[in-house]
Amino acid sequence: MDGYALVRPEGDLDVFTVAPFRRTLADLAGSDGLIIDLSAVVFIDSAGLGALIGGIRGTRERGGQVVVACSRPGLLRVLRSTGLDKVVTVTASPAEAARALRPPAGTKSVENDDWARESAAPQTGMDSTWR
Repeated sequence: MDGYALVRPEGDLDVFTVAPFRRTLADLAGSDGLIIDLSAVVFIDSAGLGALIGGIRGTRERGGQVVVACSRPGLLRVLRSTGLDKVVTVTASPAEAARALRPPAGTKSVENDDWARESAAPQTGMDSTWR
């Protein structure tokens, strides 16, 4: 896979704060691969889950792949209890998520160790990055 989009929301994803997250996911829906890194999300409510599901659906409807990175036990519990972990691959880190994205049929997979080093840098705000 030549490139993928990375989205890193921070803080709460709730009815009051979800709009930028929803817009970012909609803007990136045409991506070949999308990694949604929830490691900086503290709380997610039904509006946040709805935006997450909508973003997953939008990307998949356009032929893209989605992987969610989440290492926060509370959020993992929410993803499991809602069954989202059965719908989308959930990994512990963005680096694992990048490895989980499958290359399109007929292409070679190339490991990118630079990504893991870059992802270790602290990020602020709604960050969407093309790789």
